Amino acid sequence: MPNNLDFNQIKEYRFVPRNNCFYLEFVYEQSKPETGNPIAENVLGIDPGLSNWLTCVSNVGKAFIVDGKKVKSQNQWYNKQLAQIKSGKSADYWDDNLAAITEKRNRQMRDNVNKAARFIINWCIEHQVGTVVFGWNQRQKDSINIGKKNNQQFVQIPTAKLKTRIAELSEQYGIKFVETEESYTSKASFLDDDFLPTFGEKPVCVAFRRKRWKASGKRVNRGLYHSAKGQVINADCNGAANIIKKLATQLSMDLAKVGRGVLMLPQRYKLDCLTKKYRKQCVAWQ
Repeated sequence: MPNNLDFNQIKEYRFVPRNNCFYLEFVYEQSKPETGNPIAENVLGIDPGLSNWLTCVSNVGKAFIVDGKKVKSQNQWYNKQLAQIKSGKSADYWDDNLAAITEKRNRQMRDNVNKAARFIINWCIEHQVGTVVFGWNQRQKDSINIGKKNNQQFVQIPTAKLKTRIAELSEQYGIKFVETEESYTSKASFLDDDFLPTFGEKPVCVAFRRKRWKASGKRVNRGLYHSAKGQVINADCNGAANIIKKLATQLSMDLAKVGRGVLMLPQRYKLDCLTKKYRKQCVAWQ
């Protein structure tokens, strides 16, 4: 039995059948952590992706990326094993080996989600960020067509579960979580203050009605974005900054510290290399 639990605090035991096994879950009441005094005007914008699982830009003058290559690699290895075992068999074939492989992959994905979500919340706590804005398009995985390989990776990576977990931890620590649609955020230029229309709605800009909307800058190649003045920034950081911009007026955000220096060289964090400071549960703001 686990030695890190106080069994006097256990409220419920759950036996859960999953992949030909039974798992015992311990349910206990968790004390509410001290939330300190988050600054609501400090905001973190999150743009989800694949290799860059979460690209985050804040208005406190910092930007970073949570690397997603480990998640892609684990998912790709699972699909390769699945294809080898089911080769020459019916589509609904299933055995104990497949169940064990699937259970291991699900545990890996759950671990990745918890690590990434905890890292995001701990980063917000350290920098006194009181608002998290997550860019998300509803039903964005339906009928997606970005190539066979990319389809497999994009659909199976649990970004929706990660978003839900960040929202749960945000509520627990008194951080406001806001979900917004992210249409045109990757195409528009943040540095040139491009207009950001909402997909499916009638645009309010007269110039937009007269001709097809065109961004001031452009994405020149993978990972790089050129503004109208020729400034080079990280393409995903440009998208994350535009996600904040979509709600800047509504949430009274000051974006003065979001400049080229912040968007050009974001710090990259790998899930396997997170320090204890970001892995452990934070208690309160200092």
